[in-house]
Amino acid sequence: MTATTFLGDKRINRMGYGAMQLAGPGVFGPPRDPSAARAVLRRAIELGVDHIDTSQYYGPDVVNDLIRQALHPYPENLKLVTKVGARRDDAGGWHPAQQPDELRAGVEANLLSLRVERLDLVNLRLVDARDATAIPLEAQLSALDDMRQEGKLDLIGLSNVDQATVQRALEFVDVGEIQNAYSIIDRHDDAMIDFAREHEIAFAPFFPLGSAFAGGPKRLERDARIVQVADKHGATTSQVALAWLLCRYERMLLIPGTSTVAHLEENVAAVELQLDDADLAALDRID
Repeated sequence: MTATTFLGDKRINRMGYGAMQLAGPGVFGPPRDPSAARAVLRRAIELGVDHIDTSQYYGPDVVNDLIRQALHPYPENLKLVTKVGARRDDAGGWHPAQQPDELRAGVEANLLSLRVERLDLVNLRLVDARDATAIPLEAQLSALDDMRQEGKLDLIGLSNVDQATVQRALEFVDVGEIQNAYSIIDRHDDAMIDFAREHEIAFAPFFPLGSAFAGGPKRLERDARIVQVADKHGATTSQVALAWLLCRYERMLLIPGTSTVAHLEENVAAVELQLDDADLAALDRID
């Protein structure tokens, strides 16, 4: 298992950091301790993290502001990955924002709050494809591709998508990343991983330790097979789950989120965990 891979044509460390949890409850408003949040970001860079996943609508603005305050001017090799396609209301509600002008405004808001002239990757987060009010995919991708040609972003990714949607998107643009929910305890996207491999598209799972709605890390701790592998290697169950993802696909990029330095250090150390064939055989039987 290698510690690096490619995002598009750029070499990247496979362990990144998802900054969503740095905002307040419900990803809305400021954290209780902004200085602690900035300390997590600085420690991530010290540990070799070279890509951070964020969005202007986390907070909104809160998370991007923390990243800018902690890290600007940014390390030369740091890649900033954002997403557009949603907006927040004054009460913290989530709403689609997928009209071409809204997508452009979303990219511009990320550029402004992060204080950069170009974003390394922008993920288009899609609403339910069955929604009759959805904006045509071609129009959304065209808006982002226009901004790519203007030099405001490098790569276009897709989030919360099915395989058919990615296949359609490839007719219009190169897809740099797929970002969907996926973990050792949520393998609904197994076929998507195979599709990503076939097309050499990076895959960045959100909820890499399982969604909190489905038990998350606590569920990992209750699975005897994961516990057995963790005990064998002197690791935590979360580290085993992250290492399994890295073994699943050579272009898997991990962006586990945390608001504490201790959990950050635990997550990053998962890159060093070498699972053997027996471990993988046991873990692959989890459903």
